[in-house]
Amino acid sequence: SVIVMLKRFKLIKRGLQNMVISEQWSLYRDDDVRKAQFVKEKVLDDLWWDRINYILSFTEPIYEMLRIADTDKPCLHLVYDMWDSMIEKVKVAIYREEKKEEHEESTFYNVVYNILIDRWTKSNTPLHCLAHSLNPRYYSPEWLRSAPNRFAPHLDMEIARERKSCLQRFFPNTEEHQLVNIEFGKFSSYVDEFKDRNSLLDRGVMDPKLWWVVHGDVAPNLQHLALKLLGQPCSSSCCKRNWSTYSFINSVRRNKMTPQCAENLVFVHNNL
Repeated sequence: SVIVMLKRFKLIKRGLQNMVISEQWSLYRDDDVRKAQFVKEKVLDDLWWDRINYILSFTEPIYEMLRIADTDKPCLHLVYDMWDSMIEKVKVAIYREEKKEEHEESTFYNVVYNILIDRWTKSNTPLHCLAHSLNPRYYSPEWLRSAPNRFAPHLDMEIARERKSCLQRFFPNTEEHQLVNIEFGKFSSYVDEFKDRNSLLDRGVMDPKLWWVVHGDVAPNLQHLALKLLGQPCSSSCCKRNWSTYSFINSVRRNKMTPQCAENLVFVHNNL
C-alpha cells in the first residue's frame, strides 16, 4: 500500500504542487498551520521527490513480481526466473543511485537483499525448481543469450538438487523413477525426438504448456507432470477470493442453501 501511494504521488506531482501554491491552500492552513506548512515544504522539495523516485526504482521489481504472482494465471514455472531477475534489477537500481561499481559492497543493498532472501526462504518450494526445469523456454538459445550468466536449468546445482527431490517423491517406484529420469535427460539435452528442428525452434517462442502438448508425447511420464505444473498458479490468492465470494453468498441470513447450490453461485459470480 505504501508503494501504491508513492506511485500515485508521482503520478499527480504537478497537481499537488499547484494545490499547495494556490490561494485556497492559504485558507486551509487556518485549520492546522504546522501540518499545512510541512506538506507544502515536502511537495515543493525536489530532494523529497528524488527520494520518492529512488524508492520506487528499487521497489518496482519487487512490486511487479508480487503483482504477477498474486493472480490465478499459470505462473509457477516463472517464479524462479522472476526471482533472479528481480534481485538483479534491485541491485542495479541501488548501485546506480549510490554510484558504486558492481564489485563494491553496498550496506543498504545487503539489508534489502537479506530481507528478500528471508522471504524467499519462507515461501519457496522445490516445485518452483521442478516447474522451472520443465519450461522448454529456459533451454532455448534465445533465453540463454538474453542476459549474462544464464544457464540451462539442468546445469544449475540448486535447481537440479530440488528437481531430483521432487521427482523422487512423484515417482517412488524405482522403475518409473528411472524412466522419468531418462525422459528428462533426453528433454534437457535435445536427444532423439527432442532434437527435431520444429521442437527446438518452438522452445523459445511457444507457450510451454502447448509445447509439451505438441512435442511431449515421446516422454509421457514427464509430459503428464509438466502439463500439471505448467498450468498451476503460484499463490493461494485465487482460493481466498473464492472464499470471500462464498462468504458473501452464504451469509447468516441466507444459510439454507445446499453445498452444490452455493458452489454453483460462487462459480457464476466469479465468471460474470
